[in-house]
Amino acid sequence: MITLTPNAISQLRLLMEEKQAAPGSGLRIAVEKGGCAGWQYIMKVDQPQPEDHVFVQNEVSLIVDGDSLSFLDNSTIDYLDSLNDAGFRVENPKAARSCGCGTSFEPQEAA
Repeated sequence: MITLTPNAISQLRLLMEEKQAAPGSGLRIAVEKGGCAGWQYIMKVDQPQPEDHVFVQNEVSLIVDGDSLSFLDNSTIDYLDSLNDAGFRVENPKAARSCGCGTSFEPQEAA
């Protein structure tokens, strides 16, 4: 399971409105090789595919493919707005370390 914080839910609602997202759309989060720590998070507004896992919380959807779920299970998605940066951030208990910008990570062990 992946959890969205109340702040992430609010920001995701705004994002879906701004993008005029089609009904059923949500925030897709995926993991792929890359970034300064070895693996990086990729996020975009998308439609779920039949093989995806969809987590619905307060009427917003988070979409995750099966391969990425092994890296993201039990994570929390938050939205931070600071002086230097704003965006969705992943609090991932499976990350041994994360890069300074928070967009990539090194897994504790191979997922």
